[in-house]
Amino acid sequence: MTLFRLDSSIRTEGSVSREVADTLERAYLEHHPDDGVVRRDLRTDPVPADAWAAAALAGSTPEDQRTDEQRAAVDLARRLADEVDGADALVIATPLYNFGVSQHVKTWIDLLITDPRFAPGTSPLAGKPVTLVVVRGGGYGEGTPREGWDHATGWLVRILRDVWGGEVTLVEAELTLAEVVPAMAELRPLADQVRARAHELAGDAGRSMAKIVVSVPVG
Repeated sequence: MTLFRLDSSIRTEGSVSREVADTLERAYLEHHPDDGVVRRDLRTDPVPADAWAAAALAGSTPEDQRTDEQRAAVDLARRLADEVDGADALVIATPLYNFGVSQHVKTWIDLLITDPRFAPGTSPLAGKPVTLVVVRGGGYGEGTPREGWDHATGWLVRILRDVWGGEVTLVEAELTLAEVVPAMAELRPLADQVRARAHELAGDAGRSMAKIVVSVPVG
């Protein structure tokens, strides 16, 4: 059985999204210590920005007429799709950047959609548990000045659940910039509580995913 983990924070050290995903992964592996974990880090190994265009155009180009660039993009899309399609459970960890989806995650999703297995209408994640870890530096809750400014989370849930059919659990943390932004200093106690709660929910999600993903004996 396999857990697929996607990280996308531009920070490799001090990243809250990575920390929360670590908590989930540990909780999952407590129940499935022998399971494999396939990791893709879009910070250290980003998907080329031009791959989507090449793969999309390749879809309407006869195979024997495709350029080398198009063939390479189609091959990369196939390899990304293999990673996700072969997983039994997934955790997608991403920060909110500039009020929207991380460009690394958007490029990854766009390229995946060019693979026939992930085209709209295919539901490749049907029946699979997917935990989406979203981290926001500020506060975006109801009644805050930035309510409605998070243009990433709803879209990501739409893709993972409504387009690809996954069983999505959302784990959120925010106010993470309170540690480093002086103007947010008074929010640090609340930020600590929110962060602790995110780790708690991530642990619960990891254990829940592990219970859903049950190895079937062979023979």
